[in-house]
Amino acid sequence: MTTATTTGTRVPDLYPTRGTTEVLTPRQDPVVWGAPDAPGPITPAGLGAFERDGFLAIDQLIDEDEVAVYRNELNRLVSDPEIRADERSIVEPKSKEIRSVFEVHKISEVFARLVRDERVVGRARQILGSDVYVHQSRINVKPGFGASGFYWHSDFETWHAEDGLPRMRTVSVSIALTENYETNGGLMIMPGSHKTFLGCAGATPKDNYKKSLQMQDAGTPSDEALTAMASEHGIKLFTGKAGSATWFDCNCMHGSGDNITPFPRSNVFIVFNSVENAAVEPFAAPVRRPEFIGARDFTPVK
Repeated sequence: MTTATTTGTRVPDLYPTRGTTEVLTPRQDPVVWGAPDAPGPITPAGLGAFERDGFLAIDQLIDEDEVAVYRNELNRLVSDPEIRADERSIVEPKSKEIRSVFEVHKISEVFARLVRDERVVGRARQILGSDVYVHQSRINVKPGFGASGFYWHSDFETWHAEDGLPRMRTVSVSIALTENYETNGGLMIMPGSHKTFLGCAGATPKDNYKKSLQMQDAGTPSDEALTAMASEHGIKLFTGKAGSATWFDCNCMHGSGDNITPFPRSNVFIVFNSVENAAVEPFAAPVRRPEFIGARDFTPVK
C-alpha cells in the first residue's frame, strides 16, 4: 500500500495497520538516527540504552524553580474559560474536567521556551540525527480521585495511520510537573517493544480523534497481542520527582492507569519529528486529524 504526499509523490507503506487482522512487522528503521558520538546532552552510553530499551529516563531535566513556573502556567491554562472552550482542550468523559490541552507551545510562550530549550530539543536532534519540528505538544492533567488513564498503544501506529508519518523517526518526552509515584497513574512502557510494529485490526472511523483522545478504541491492540508482548518484554513503570523526564521512541508499547489516589499527576508532553520525515496523507484513515494534533507546519525548532 502507498499513500500520496501533497505533491502527488507516492510513499510506500512500510507499516501496514488497521486491516482485517493484526499484523506484526519488524522495525524497518533505525532507533538512533544520529551518530553515537554526536555532540549533545545525551552520552554515548545513554544513546545505547535508548537503542536497546526504547526509552531514556532522566532524574532531573529541569530544577525546582523551573517546575514551579511550568506548573503555574499549566494551572493558569486549565482554569482559563477561553482555553476550556477551545477545541484544543480535551475533557474527561465523566468528570468533565480538562484532561489535555494540545498545541500548548503555540498557546503559551512559557511552554514555547521549553520546546526551544537545548536540554529538550538538543536530545531530540541527537536521537533523530537531523533538525526537528514539533509534531504535537500538550499538557496532560491527571488529578486525583478518578482521572482516567491511557490504554496500551504505540503512538506511531496512530501517527502513521491517521497523521501520515512515513517512518519511525519521531521521539517523545514526558516532563513531570508533579511527582510520579507508583500509585498515581504513571507511564508504563514495555522495554524493547519498539523493535516490532503491531499493526492493529479494524478500520479507522471518520473523526476518530474526537473519541480516541478521551478513550482509545481504533488502534488498540488485542489482549492476546498485549499478553505476548508483556511476556516477552516485561513492563517498566516510571516514577520520579517533579522535573524528571522520560524520552521514548515513537513505537514503544505504552500506557498509564487511572489515578484514584489523592495525588495529582501532571506533565508536559512534546513530540519531535525529523524534518526529513514530514507527514504525508494518512496511511489508514479517511481524513487527516486536525493540525493541532498532527502538525503540518514543518518549520524546524530553533
